[in-house]
Amino acid sequence: MADEEKTMPQIPKGDPFIKTEMIDPVFMMQYDACTRCGECEKWCPALDAKDGDPKYSPMNKITRFREYMGQSYGLKAKLFGSKRLDEDDIQDFADVFFHCSTCGVCASVCEAGINTVDMYEATRQQLVMRGNGPYGKTVNFPKLIGEYRNPYLKKQSQRLDWIPDDVEIAEEADVAYFAGCTAGFNQQVLGVCTARVLNHLGVPFIYLGEEEWCCSSAIIRTGQPHKGDIPKITALHNVEALEAKGVKQVMFACAGCYRVATIDWPKQIGRKPNFEVVHVADLLAQLIQEGKIEWKKSFDNKIITYHDPCHLGRHCGVYETPRVVLDNLPGLKFVEMDRIRELQRCCGAGGGVKAGIPDMALEIAAERIRDAQAIKADILSSCCPFCRRNIGDGRDYVYDQQGSTNFDLRDNPDNEMQVEDMIVLVAELMGLSTQIKSQEGEEEKLDHLK
Repeated sequence: MADEEKTMPQIPKGDPFIKTEMIDPVFMMQYDACTRCGECEKWCPALDAKDGDPKYSPMNKITRFREYMGQSYGLKAKLFGSKRLDEDDIQDFADVFFHCSTCGVCASVCEAGINTVDMYEATRQQLVMRGNGPYGKTVNFPKLIGEYRNPYLKKQSQRLDWIPDDVEIAEEADVAYFAGCTAGFNQQVLGVCTARVLNHLGVPFIYLGEEEWCCSSAIIRTGQPHKGDIPKITALHNVEALEAKGVKQVMFACAGCYRVATIDWPKQIGRKPNFEVVHVADLLAQLIQEGKIEWKKSFDNKIITYHDPCHLGRHCGVYETPRVVLDNLPGLKFVEMDRIRELQRCCGAGGGVKAGIPDMALEIAAERIRDAQAIKADILSSCCPFCRRNIGDGRDYVYDQQGSTNFDLRDNPDNEMQVEDMIVLVAELMGLSTQIKSQEGEEEKLDHLK
């Protein structure tokens, strides 16, 4: 009968075995967009470090996760219910998925334009929420940063310990220096050199000191931002503390902190901060081009090359200014390696790999050292403490050197290849001390400079 209500049988569908709280429709479409062309496999540093094992390729990671999505959300799942996933298989997938530095070179070469970095980080978070991650020691990051406000078990009262007596920090200024945890605690030469260079150039700056909290990059990169909402809490704290000081610019020398301030802080707090985010390389390049930097020392005709940090280069687009700086350092010939800029080979430390999978991090770093060897570089420089640390470890591994690097100090100039941050070289060639506070009173050994 026309007026008779028609009913359809209800088929129990069950809950999907993978949720999608963090994987928005755009990421779902991007998972579907992969054409399996295999271009990413030619460039992936993790795949190289794993001797080409196909399960570590970006293409296969995308394919496997797309299959899981199909089993939970595809047409058959809608009609007959989600297919139960093999838990051992999905745990294996998760372990493989975390074998990635989220460097983003696969996105640079992707013919379909897939934003793998954001997609991977969202997928990591979804896996962690499911109980299939994170990997290794990276599980400790939320507790450490949530409790200590840094990942190094240091007290906030120690935030000022790196500052030597000769460094002037202003009470009020238009510029703030955000040192970050690594330069403040574990590689103090970077903080000291940045501060001395800013003083020497007549750039007054304030420093938050105990009010500076970790940028929380490590938590975001490893898929754990939902644990206590720590990245959001630290973002709000740091942004509000800097805005309360009335600064117009916040200066960074750490690529990871710079990336967080540029990309992650606005996401976490829902707006752009009321200050400009600046990398120290941008300031130095500008002053060099204006003829306002006077060099006091010179290297003896050495070859220097530059490694683009993933967080500074591919993620934020800063490629040119560090090259301007290094190309103008006296006594150095700047030579590019084979893989640079958007196609640069990752150092291997990012995405939680250095902490969670150190053997893979070392293999990737060793390849970067071999890139530098191919052009006979005497110095490999970068603008990132994690690149400095991991590539330094890779250098020692390739050259079979034991204990040659104390990362809190200036790299040993007697090493066959120096691995040193741009800001340390700049300070040295300006004639400034690169000694950290614990070295005060010691005689500097700069015989390698003319």
